Amino acid sequence: MIRLVKRPAPSRAWAWATPLLAVALTVAAGAAMFWALGSDPVAAIRTIFLDPLFDPRYASYSRPQLLVKAAPLVLIAVGLALGFRAGVWNIGAEGQYIMGALFGAGAGLALYPAETRAVFPLMVAAGALGGWAWAMIPAILRTRFGTNEILVSLLLVYVAENLLASMAVGPMRNPEGGGFPGSRNLSRWDAAANGELVAGTGLHWGVVANGELVAGTGLHWGVVAATLAVIAAYVLLHRHIRGVHIRLSGNAPRAARFAGIGPDRLVVFCLGVSGALAGLAGLFEVAGPAGQITIDFNVGYGFTAIIVAFLGRLHPVGIVFAGLLMALTYIGGELASFTLGIPAAAIQAFQGMLLFFLLAVDILVAYRPVLSLGRKAT
Repeated sequence: MIRLVKRPAPSRAWAWATPLLAVALTVAAGAAMFWALGSDPVAAIRTIFLDPLFDPRYASYSRPQLLVKAAPLVLIAVGLALGFRAGVWNIGAEGQYIMGALFGAGAGLALYPAETRAVFPLMVAAGALGGWAWAMIPAILRTRFGTNEILVSLLLVYVAENLLASMAVGPMRNPEGGGFPGSRNLSRWDAAANGELVAGTGLHWGVVANGELVAGTGLHWGVVAATLAVIAAYVLLHRHIRGVHIRLSGNAPRAARFAGIGPDRLVVFCLGVSGALAGLAGLFEVAGPAGQITIDFNVGYGFTAIIVAFLGRLHPVGIVFAGLLMALTYIGGELASFTLGIPAAAIQAFQGMLLFFLLAVDILVAYRPVLSLGRKAT
């Protein structure tokens, strides 16, 4: 029989190998699931992972979409990773993502139809503020009343979803939309649009020079913000005393208390940063790819970012690669649904398998399997 023996210290090699093993197991299990659904498993896996990048029929559209899909995932996951490393479990990034979109879109719509460069920066600030404020609710409840931030942040997602629905059919509804739910399309308003960064003039928030280098890549301000967040998180964790506090609190909470690290301040900091980044992701999405506030604006990025954070080993650089991989499953999954008729629910299950297998094989980091031969019968 096989038994697990605790390692003297966690294995660094397995810590980085388990994500690759989890991806391989996900591909194998996903292929079996697609076969059970009556689809060609090889064609399904190829369509999800290879066709969006290399098939000439789809690559011209899919490649730019890779950055569009990855940006919010990376932005949210970076914030979550800071909290997770400190033992602060923010599971409600989806709600903070929604509130960032509502605050940011609300700030922009309040100024409509002003044509000034100040609109978009104001929306960015409002989006970050909305996500931060929503994250402060579980932060204050935990630090003041000892409540569980997992439950509070998760339940607030459903409150945010109801607020989103009420805003889409109420105060934010487009007065020129013929009574249909949804706000004005912000992506069609130059002063508020988070469009692709290209060489531009006037009020368009584009790159002034060398636009040809980024045109057609999907690069927008959300991608820029995600890149800056990754760099800032890396510096914070490895070059700043706050990063030492975060890592120490997560690895050795008692030692952190003896060292004088205030747990309440760390909770407020981690939840605040993760909420603000999730709010920014919501703002960049509503001002860009989504374009408007609708009832079904949120597509689960806040929950998917949890998978991205763990798949990237809670490391900023690892999160970039994990975000690109998860974005590829989104794009390839849509392509597989369209070309092969695979149900969307099956694609979601395929994405969920990744976290399931990652958590399962993570046991190899702290434990090693040992083959134990039983006694022979006498």
